[in-house]
Amino acid sequence: MRLKKLPLGKQTLRDIINDDMLYIDKTKIALDLIESYTYTFLSRPRRFGKSLFVSTLREIFEGNKEIFKDLYIYDKWDWSVKYPVIDIDFSGDMRSPEALKRTILAILKNNQEDLEIKCSDTEEYANCFEELIKKTYKKYNQKVVILIDEYDKGILDNLDQIEIADQNREILRSFYSKMKTNDKYIKFVFITGVSRFAKASIFSGLNMLKDISLQSQYGEICGYTQNDIETTLLPYLEGVDLDELKEWYDGYNFLGKNLYNPYGILLFIDGDKMYKNYWFGTATPTFLIKLIKQQNYFLPKLGNTKVGEEILDSFDTNKMKFEIVLFQAGYLTIEKEIKKRRGGFEYHLKVPNKEVQIALNDSIINNVIKQPNRKSEYQDSLYDALYDANLEDFRDTLISIFASIPYNNYTNNDIAHFEGFYATVIYVYLASLGIEIVGEAVTNRGRIDLTVKLNTNIFI
Repeated sequence: MRLKKLPLGKQTLRDIINDDMLYIDKTKIALDLIESYTYTFLSRPRRFGKSLFVSTLREIFEGNKEIFKDLYIYDKWDWSVKYPVIDIDFSGDMRSPEALKRTILAILKNNQEDLEIKCSDTEEYANCFEELIKKTYKKYNQKVVILIDEYDKGILDNLDQIEIADQNREILRSFYSKMKTNDKYIKFVFITGVSRFAKASIFSGLNMLKDISLQSQYGEICGYTQNDIETTLLPYLEGVDLDELKEWYDGYNFLGKNLYNPYGILLFIDGDKMYKNYWFGTATPTFLIKLIKQQNYFLPKLGNTKVGEEILDSFDTNKMKFEIVLFQAGYLTIEKEIKKRRGGFEYHLKVPNKEVQIALNDSIINNVIKQPNRKSEYQDSLYDALYDANLEDFRDTLISIFASIPYNNYTNNDIAHFEGFYATVIYVYLASLGIEIVGEAVTNRGRIDLTVKLNTNIFI
C-alpha cells in the first residue's frame, strides 16, 4: 500500500489535500464549533496544530467544497454561501511596540490585497482594521469571518522585557476592541494562542468570547488520539513498540482524550523512528528559566502539582503563576479533574510524557544549575547506581554534582541558604533520567519528599 506523504512543515489544508498528504479529519469538530458559537477562543501549546485548524476554517467559510470531498463535512455544509475572511496570522519581529505596529499594518495590507479593498487610513492600525471589516461587509454583502492565529505572540515574545510586553498588550487590546464595535458586520471569530490572558486585559468588551480550551467536546480539536495512532498512522509505525511510543509522546490532556503532539509524531516517523526530543527541541523555554530563577521555584512540586480554577484564568505579565505558565506552554498537562465538596474544581497536573520530562530537566540543568559539560556523565552514573541499587555510588555521584556547581552560582545571592535549591538539583537530575519519579507524595504517615522507581527498586 502506498503511504501518503507526511505534511512536514505544512500548515495549510489546501496544500495538504492538493499534495495528497496525510490529514487527520477535524471537520466534524469544526462544523460543531461553527454551528455553536460566534466568538471562540482556543489555547493550546505551540506546534499543536492550531494553524492547520485555522486554515481548515478558512477553506470552509470560503466555500472551497472540492478540498473536503473525502472529509466529514463534505455533505453537511451549505457550500453555496461564501463568506469573506480576514486572516490575521502573527509572525515576525515583535520585540518592540513599533515592530508590532508594523507587523499589524503589514497583515492588514495583505488582507486588503486578498479582498481587493483599499483602506483610506493605512497608518493607524486600529482604524484600518475597523475600516477593513466595514468595507469587506459592504463589498461582499455578507458578514465577515475573522481568524486570528497566535494572538498573543507580541506579548509572549517579550516576557523577558515586561515593559515592552505591557506596551504590546495595550496595542493588541486597541486592535482587538474593533471587533466589539463592529459586531453587526461579523459572522464568526476564531482566536488561537498559547496563553490565556484575562479578557479584561486584552479582549476588552468581548464578553461573548467563548473559551473552548477546556471544553471536553473540543478536547481533540488539535493533536492525535490513540485511535489515530492505531488506525490512520499505524502503517507509518511499522516495527514501533506502541507502548514505548505512548510513554514518550502521549499524555497531553485538555479534559478530553489523551493526545500526542502531531509535530512530534511526524518528526518521529520522519526521523527513522528514533526517540528524541522533537517538540521540545524546537524552542528553548527561556522565559520559564527566568521564572524559575526569579521565584526560586521548588521544582520537586512538579511531580505532584494541584491548582484550582485559576487554571481557567490567565496569567498577567506582572503576575505569572509558574504552574499555570507551565500548563499553558505544554510542559504540564491535566492528569485529572476533581470536583470540590464546596463547589468548584481542583486540577491535578503532571508532566505529560517522557520527552518533556527529560528535555525540560535537561534545560534546567544547563541553564539554572549550569552544568552542561559533565551532565551526561552524572546522569549515567545516577542511572546505573539506581538500577543496581548501589547507594554508595549514588551518594558519591551526588557529592560530585554539588562539588562541580560553579562557584558564582552562590556568590552575590542567598541561594546557598535556600534549601529548595539543593532539593531542586537532586530532583532535576533524577527527572532528567526519564524514570518514574513523584515529588511530595502525601501518605497517611506524612509527606514523602521524593519517590523514585527504577528496575524492580523503589527509593524513598
